[in-house]
Amino acid sequence: MAGDEGSDIAPATRAALADWLGQIAALGGARAATVAAYGTDLRLYLGFLARHLGAPPAPAGVAAVTQADLRAFLAHEQGRGVAARSIARRLSAVKTFTRWLADRTGADATAALAMRAPRHRRRLPRPLSEEAARDVLAEAGAGPAEPWIAARDAAVVTLLYAAGLRVSEALGLRGRDHPLPEVLRIRGKGGRERPVPVLPAARAAVAAYARLCPHPILPEGPLFLGARGGALDGRAVRGAMAGLRARLGLPATATPHALRHSFATHLLAAGGDLRTIQELLGHASLSTTQVYTAVDAARLIEVYRAAHPRA
Repeated sequence: MAGDEGSDIAPATRAALADWLGQIAALGGARAATVAAYGTDLRLYLGFLARHLGAPPAPAGVAAVTQADLRAFLAHEQGRGVAARSIARRLSAVKTFTRWLADRTGADATAALAMRAPRHRRRLPRPLSEEAARDVLAEAGAGPAEPWIAARDAAVVTLLYAAGLRVSEALGLRGRDHPLPEVLRIRGKGGRERPVPVLPAARAAVAAYARLCPHPILPEGPLFLGARGGALDGRAVRGAMAGLRARLGLPATATPHALRHSFATHLLAAGGDLRTIQELLGHASLSTTQVYTAVDAARLIEVYRAAHPRA
């Protein structure tokens, strides 16, 4: 429906939304995908408000919605089968935009800002076992691809596992970052910068790739290059990981991002403390990192049940 796409929005409110999205992109350091998701969520919300209230609200009206209005929106989304996690994300976008509007219009946004999202069960990360992670690192450098591409794939997956990087962070490295230092400065989500120690194995893997790469690695260009010399993209990394899964018989959950989960889980199992792991991963909140304690406990339970099948 047109309304579901947010087409029925007052011109002043549409302009305010565009201004807000522009500000979070320029000043807040939000990624393009995050800005696009916020825009989609808020256009859905504003389209719903127009139908719910009988007319498209102006910015001050959006900022002054009641909890009953917000509950109606959440119920509408639940009725459409939207997952609780997605509803929580939409409510977060609504509240942030509403606070911004209230600051500019003088409206009272107390009701909207006090609204709580529906509770949802956080899915546990699915890390690889330590043995599987070692197999991935070994196989990535010994695959059927051209030697330099195999070396590149080995360098990328080694960084994801050994340094706990996101794929976007690894692919964001520049030629000037080679040779890798003992500590990298990584700019992650929200523009937050963090120091990340780089193990000798990761530095050696990147150095081996750089020696074999047939294309020039320019200081201001990407460190990791595709087959034709352009920037390596995430699809190629996912494809390389899919090939590794097939050759090693790993489950579909063995994705590039699972290597980052594996880094955190294995570090915790080896005695790492949560605060340090939070800093290494670049999590804004310790509660995000605490999910790995549940993973570690779940794995202990699996081992116990395997050893004691009657339990």
